[in-house]
Amino acid sequence: MKDKTAGFIGGGRVARIILGGLKKAGSMPGGIVVADTNPDVIKRLQSDYPEIRTTAENTEAAGQDLVFLGLHPPVLADTLAGIKDSLKQEAILVSLAPKFSIEKLSQLLGGFNRIVRMIPNAPSIIGLGFNPVAYSGALNASEKEALNAFFGALGKCPEVEEGKLEAYAIITAMGPTYLWFQLEELNKLAISFGMTRAEAENGISEMVAGTQSTLFESGMSADEVMELIPVKPLGEEETTIRDIYRSKLEPLYNKLKN
Repeated sequence: MKDKTAGFIGGGRVARIILGGLKKAGSMPGGIVVADTNPDVIKRLQSDYPEIRTTAENTEAAGQDLVFLGLHPPVLADTLAGIKDSLKQEAILVSLAPKFSIEKLSQLLGGFNRIVRMIPNAPSIIGLGFNPVAYSGALNASEKEALNAFFGALGKCPEVEEGKLEAYAIITAMGPTYLWFQLEELNKLAISFGMTRAEAENGISEMVAGTQSTLFESGMSADEVMELIPVKPLGEEETTIRDIYRSKLEPLYNKLKN
């Protein structure tokens, strides 16, 4: 893909995440155009990635070989109507948003169907993302293979059923936000207890890796795993925390699917 050009429609967080992962891996396309109307966004991107070109015109970014659509669902319909005539016939459009199916995207693009949907997550910025993808039937096997290799710079990018992408959006794309603030609080507490920052960060990292492996790979049931430690300082709050997850995430999933 280094011989291809890439356009990003929307220069916000998701564009920065993908550009960061590609740059870290040395996999930046030969030419990159990022379109955004916010001058502060453009200024930051130009500072972080001086090799890119920026513009306020979506049509310029849409005229590249690989077009990333990094906008929120509420503005997608109008944006797609504005760029459909700028897409090259052989281009590939990668939608990074939930909710809009490949079929719906194609309709809004006047029948253009060389479309990929990806649900990226933030660790992609350091090449450790988990970014499920779904491909339209218009892409052949060699094109999918090339895209898989290109996306690999961001981390793991498994092909999944398109109908499950909204579930992945809730669980894997937004998932880090459920954990980061808790891990940072543990980090601060560890340091206040006398551990060095390095000791705290290493201890928490190893603990998290072992914790998830025990839950998902030990062969024990979830109940058996959770009984391995008798002292549970947050035990009285577990019901409240579980209720928060359900009350916040289930309505959000339903909103994305409907």
